[in-house]
Amino acid sequence: MKHFILLLTWLSIGCLQAVLVPNVDSIKMADGKSLAADVYIPNGMTQGPVILIQTPYNRQAYRFGGLPLGIGMNLQNSAYIIVITDWRGFYGSAKSAYLGSPDRTSDAYATVEWIAAQTWSNGKVGTWGPSALGKIQFQTAKRQPPHLTCICPLVAAPQFNYSEYYPNGCLRTEYVEQLDQLGFGLSNFLLSHPYKDNLWNYTEAVNTYPDSIQVPCLMIGGWYDHNTDLMLDFFGQLQQKSPLNVRDKHRLIMGPWAHGGHGTAKVGSKNQGELNYPNAENYSDSMALLFFDYYLRGSNNMWRNTTAFTCYDLGSMSWTKSNQWPEVPTSINTWYFNNNGRLTLAKPQTNQDSFKYQFNPLQPSNTLGGSTLRTDLDQGPYDQRPIEDNLTAFSFETDALTDFVALSGAVKVHLKVSSDQLDTDFDIRLVDVYPDGRSMLLNDAAYRMRFRNGFTAAAVSMMQAGKVYDCTITLPNTNNVFLKGHRIKIILSSSNYPKYNRNMNNGAEMYPGKSTDSLLNPLTANNVIYMNSVQSSYIEMPCKPNISGLEADHLEAYSIYPVPVSNTLTIDIDNIQQNAYYQLYNAYGQCIATGLLQDQTLDCSLLHAGQYWINIQGQSLRFIKL
Repeated sequence: MKHFILLLTWLSIGCLQAVLVPNVDSIKMADGKSLAADVYIPNGMTQGPVILIQTPYNRQAYRFGGLPLGIGMNLQNSAYIIVITDWRGFYGSAKSAYLGSPDRTSDAYATVEWIAAQTWSNGKVGTWGPSALGKIQFQTAKRQPPHLTCICPLVAAPQFNYSEYYPNGCLRTEYVEQLDQLGFGLSNFLLSHPYKDNLWNYTEAVNTYPDSIQVPCLMIGGWYDHNTDLMLDFFGQLQQKSPLNVRDKHRLIMGPWAHGGHGTAKVGSKNQGELNYPNAENYSDSMALLFFDYYLRGSNNMWRNTTAFTCYDLGSMSWTKSNQWPEVPTSINTWYFNNNGRLTLAKPQTNQDSFKYQFNPLQPSNTLGGSTLRTDLDQGPYDQRPIEDNLTAFSFETDALTDFVALSGAVKVHLKVSSDQLDTDFDIRLVDVYPDGRSMLLNDAAYRMRFRNGFTAAAVSMMQAGKVYDCTITLPNTNNVFLKGHRIKIILSSSNYPKYNRNMNNGAEMYPGKSTDSLLNPLTANNVIYMNSVQSSYIEMPCKPNISGLEADHLEAYSIYPVPVSNTLTIDIDNIQQNAYYQLYNAYGQCIATGLLQDQTLDCSLLHAGQYWINIQGQSLRFIKL
């Protein structure tokens, strides 16, 4: 999440409401320079645990926009002291800028130990923050300051991988442009290294260090975020390679969330693109507080009973819990492309069918939603019908499903392709088609054909006109049950701009002049997708097995509303028994009430403000009382 986008909004709001007034301090670093810090101490707290936030987006934004984790503008809502610092070289710490390459781990170490030495600190320090504020938490933990107790990075992982910026060889244009606007200035390095060279190999090696994470880590991500695969990969490494005494203490929550930074879609909000997920609202804050309460305050709460993975299912709108990803062994469903725009389980019977189309780089298929970052683009799930209507993208879909299809993992799209140009791209969008016709985007991926043999300069190979090639596109991981009556759709094109750099199709230098979007001498490509009995194109979808009939009842969507609740909570679960037995727990895991649920409602008027869990029919549902 990029907080700087919200700063002007927060400033304007601040003119109309109270402003938080922190203690302003200066933290001296090892080289004698200092970082600017805001320290928020609740009234009456003489000593307590601390949550540290390290930001490059101006610590003062929190004075006007409110503190995270549900604290807002009321500091007395906090059980923690909050310390927020500006990164060296940014905002209040601008005068302390590095002369050479930044070593933020040294600053992070000094900051944590400075906090621990203050009279208002009890010596326990946790960290929190999204995106860049999350990456620096991994760097902090790598340096292993003695008083760092736990970390909670959101939509972030520590890796700096070639595939993050050049997935399948295609530059993520809007992503790199936005990072430059944020002041990170990565484009010069990235455009100087469009191939996976030794510098990339070294960079990837030094930025992957699961064995150095010696404190419990709660990672929180979203299925509509661009860091999904990085997070799943690194969490798997934590489970296998972090020190034994902490290995089983790490947790990963994947919700129905986009990266955030502008608009309403962000971690913890119910509004994501054109869809709403009310039972995911504030879930990230509630779980983070349980995590912090357990490790920083020693609370005997429900955190100790959590599983390694807590994952949201986008289709059924339900939370599932397991100790592995995918949560259960999956089987592969294979769907074949057919020339009539259909996806079928049966392989095509003819030996001549193919689909031909033109790709003109000057008329690209435009990006609509998804895992974007640039401020002029939408984030999250959006209806893709406008993309199909402009005749630069083409769809293939199943019949209406008569049973559930429970996707859990990464879809692979296997294409047989040819082109009359030296190079071209193939782009895939995976879509859930609703009975009312909405084509809601799940995720997407692009593939540059010159990299079909590998991503090093030596592996580059141009296409020969008319020759048929294999093209395998692996989409990001996701978790979605396609419900009965829905359709599975693949939208095929040769561009998804400006999310990905558009291919000039001429086989020449990809980024002349180090431009993220150069169209020097573009050519129109005549591309062919083969879909016949000899040369089949198909998708492989990892699915949870035995999702049918009564075995799928638990995947039916439920909703719990309103959240937060003031008086009456409605629990709308399909097939709920009349007068179902329930157990109500507070945030500390204490059972405070039991009874029979009358008319699927629960009277909450006498409950104190806070978070609660209600267990009913094998499901544990969280809600917040105002």
